Amino acid sequence: MNNKEIELSIVVPMYNEAENIENTINLINNSMKEFALPWELIFVNDGSTDNSLELAKKCEEKSHNLHIVSYPKNHGRGRALRKGFENAKGKYIVTIDFDLSYSPDHILRIYNELADPAQMNDLVLGSAYMKGGKALGVNAFRLFISRFGNKILEFAFPRRFKTTTCILRGYRREVLEALDLQSDQKEIHLEILSKVCALGYSVKEIPATLTSRKKGSSKFRFKRTAFTHILFSLFEKPIIFFGLFGFLLTLGGFLIGLYVVWLRYAGTLHTDRPLIPLMILLLIMGSQFFSFAFIASQNNYLRNELYRLHRRINQLNTCNKGSDDHAL
Repeated sequence: MNNKEIELSIVVPMYNEAENIENTINLINNSMKEFALPWELIFVNDGSTDNSLELAKKCEEKSHNLHIVSYPKNHGRGRALRKGFENAKGKYIVTIDFDLSYSPDHILRIYNELADPAQMNDLVLGSAYMKGGKALGVNAFRLFISRFGNKILEFAFPRRFKTTTCILRGYRREVLEALDLQSDQKEIHLEILSKVCALGYSVKEIPATLTSRKKGSSKFRFKRTAFTHILFSLFEKPIIFFGLFGFLLTLGGFLIGLYVVWLRYAGTLHTDRPLIPLMILLLIMGSQFFSFAFIASQNNYLRNELYRLHRRINQLNTCNKGSDDHAL
């Protein structure tokens, strides 16, 4: 099959999913029965330590559109997605989790949003937390952590997204080709969204239904996920977090200064009290945090400008290549 003929690539990271392989293939195939255009299903084996790869290979031999991408060592979801993107041949690319916590019915819904020429969407996000979305049977603690984390991450982006960490997404190929992705872990979802916003691509969220895993064990790691997401928020919007902290320190110093003036005119100021040194310390620390927030924000602005320049260079290279091919 010619690469250009493939309309849709479905990329699914796989790590120790032996219990789900046949069921996942069957459910995705059933959901794609009405899709008349050529499509492919890509399983990316992220260094599974069970017999997932062997079972997937056997299924690949019997399927015309299933392709297995594999490497020996486990690196994380980010590496798996990047490998899947590299090997995908479709005009549009949809990613979904292997256990199908989001049912495969979402795949064509996302594709339709991408392929509709009237909408011109570059990236489509599936969201269980927006109006119309649902979360059914999910562990209450994990659901709370996920909702709370996504609520905080809303402030890290220039646009308000209800869900920023979900794997259920769809992309136009040109969008992924314009991004220089680096993440190996789950923070790749944040990296993609950050760079897409910086480059001015259009993003749409659609409601989705999240259900609990039926087989296999969850790959969710709370401590690492929370830590990386906090770091991302600080990196993306330093003016909010460090600027707010600097404001509170400066305000504290200012209030102490007013209190010192009041004590001075009331005749009750004692030189043995450390109010004045504390005031000076708070004002200096506040100004330092303000300065850091400003410099970090300027760095983010320059970073986004580099992203846009990189995109423009890629577009020019593509145009030049097309002109050369046409001349030949």
